[in-house]
Amino acid sequence: MPRGLIDRTESLERQNERLLEITAALMRRVEGHSGATTAGYAHFERAVVLEEQVRQRTKELQTALRLLNESNAKISAAMKETEEARRDLSSAIEAVDEGFALFGPDDTLLLFNAQFSRMLPDVRADLCVGMTFREYIACVGRSRNLTLDSHEARRDWIAARLRQHRNASVFFNLALRGDQWLQISEQRTSNAGTAIVQTDVTDLIRAERIERTKLLDGQARMIRATLEHLNQGVAIFDPSTRLIGWNERLQELTRLPASVCQLGTTFVRIAEHLAQTFSMHSAEEERRLGMWVRGQIPPDPFAFEIARGSEAVLDVFMQRLPEGGFVISFSDVTREREATRTLARAKTTLEHRVRERTEELHEALKAANRSNAAKTRFVAAASHDLLQPLSAAKLYLAGIGRSDPHDRRAVEKAELALTSVEEIIGALLDISRLDTLDSAFELSPVPLADVMAPVISALAPNAAAKGLELTYVPSSAVVMSDPSYLARILQNLVCNAIRYTETGRVLVGARRRSGVIALSVIDTGPGISLADQARIFEEFTRLEQRASASEGMGLGLAIVERACASLGHRLELTSTVGRGSRFTVSLELAAYGVGTVGRSVSHPGRSRRLEEAGLIVLLVDNDHELRSALATLLETWGVHAIEVAGAKEALNLIDDLGILPDALLLDQQLDAGETGLALAEAFHARHGKVPTRIISADRSDALSEACATAGLTLMPKPLDTNALWSFLDATAAART
Repeated sequence: MPRGLIDRTESLERQNERLLEITAALMRRVEGHSGATTAGYAHFERAVVLEEQVRQRTKELQTALRLLNESNAKISAAMKETEEARRDLSSAIEAVDEGFALFGPDDTLLLFNAQFSRMLPDVRADLCVGMTFREYIACVGRSRNLTLDSHEARRDWIAARLRQHRNASVFFNLALRGDQWLQISEQRTSNAGTAIVQTDVTDLIRAERIERTKLLDGQARMIRATLEHLNQGVAIFDPSTRLIGWNERLQELTRLPASVCQLGTTFVRIAEHLAQTFSMHSAEEERRLGMWVRGQIPPDPFAFEIARGSEAVLDVFMQRLPEGGFVISFSDVTREREATRTLARAKTTLEHRVRERTEELHEALKAANRSNAAKTRFVAAASHDLLQPLSAAKLYLAGIGRSDPHDRRAVEKAELALTSVEEIIGALLDISRLDTLDSAFELSPVPLADVMAPVISALAPNAAAKGLELTYVPSSAVVMSDPSYLARILQNLVCNAIRYTETGRVLVGARRRSGVIALSVIDTGPGISLADQARIFEEFTRLEQRASASEGMGLGLAIVERACASLGHRLELTSTVGRGSRFTVSLELAAYGVGTVGRSVSHPGRSRRLEEAGLIVLLVDNDHELRSALATLLETWGVHAIEVAGAKEALNLIDDLGILPDALLLDQQLDAGETGLALAEAFHARHGKVPTRIISADRSDALSEACATAGLTLMPKPLDTNALWSFLDATAAART
């Protein structure tokens, strides 16, 4: 189709009309020239094709028009909905009390409500859609209603506000003229725009300010009441060292005039007035005080004392406050210092009395030693003199004829009597030696086998004569003891078991127990009642009153007890009436390869540190006799004991004295249901941790666990004086 027939710039309707006109013209031409040539027929064919194309284009045009109409209808509906949504949004933001504005992703103002910037009328007048966020902030920064700090310039505020805008979320309060406040909330939207909400919080901030003022006034009254309640004088200084608070007790203690105790008085002026009546210990301390106030040394708490002659002594404690400044407290310690001086004088007097008593005791001990030595010499001499004629008498008896049975029985009885007398004299001699040897024993490694075998061998005939079975369990243990006296101890125990056992057997054995070797002698004799178990170790005591002198005078066990005490061996007795007894001697295990150089069993030397430390110990026990005895022992060690019977009395006495003890010795079971654990807890809570021991005869696991839970150590009764000495000596060492 020629390009000139249709103008494609025309509408489809016009092009369609033009095609119809062309088609009609061609048809008329074909019909008017029926005898036309082949060229005319060609024109006809083109007309037919053209008509088909027109029909097709018309159909497409109708479809396009239908789609266009549908699209236009949807666009109209969407525009209607958008307009309705815009109207709803406008109504919504206008309905809220807060100011609202929306900036687009390019930071241009898209919409805002009537409340936005209502409290900034000069800014509200300049608001318009399309202005940038920077322009809006510039208007706010220039507003006469904006209130800034005196040191803040408006351009600085604008720059800071624009920096805030970079954040995804901004929230702050804006101060306005007339004590009005606007809360600004700025949030980033999903399309990188910015939504701003402004809320009038003037009433809220004013109410909060009123409540805060009330709270501060209440706290100030509470602080004032607290300061006035304190027994210490208190002064509070601000960071510029000016007085901002104090109590009346301060003036009572320091005698500062009212003209000085005023708000704003500098620390230097107060220090000058104090220097007129009080003095410090040294010029160096005064120099360090000035450096502390000026902040030239670390801000650690600073303490010192000032004195007004001999009339008053004040303890001064200074501490920094978290926000600058410092607080000073003055405590009257005049009575405490006087008590310390009195205690020192009492200590001197007591030491003098102790020295005098010690000298008296030394003299008495010398006299007793002289008397004991004379007795020992007499016993030894008498024993020697008695043994001589006894030996001669036994020789004479051996030479007497024994053909007559009656004479033979009489001689045997005489020999038995003389042997008994000889044993008694030997026992007396042993006792006299044990009384005088004291610390002269020398311990050395002793194989038990070398002691047990000879004793058992020597006494086996005696047991066999009574029809008893005497057995022993060999031992390879090596113990620390004196070989001769250990053999004598074992011999006396076995002899005693054989003497009082009528039927059965006697067993000797040794085994390890709690780190020591327990040497035991076990018999199947009549047993010993609990009431008699302490009596059998007394001299000349025999439970069998019908026993003859030939069976001994009751000295064997007395010798055993004294020998064990002198050697440092623990002696134990367990017995059941009708079933038998067990005597056990606990021996220290010796290391193999130990040389023969012995060691003394006397108490190891103790340093003079405890005696020179002058410790003060609070001793609480409701048993008067035990408390007095323990206090006397402590005084002999140079320890000052404060004796109290009950817990409340102890706490009140410490408060009255104002002197804290260096250690506590507390009985667990006190009167009125009080306990040592409760007293220790109350004392530590009131005065701080002090080395403490709980003393009790209760050896139950419950009390041990309770002491362990409280972090305390239980010291069982009867008290181990070595353990007590070690505790006090460690306390003295820690204090120095």
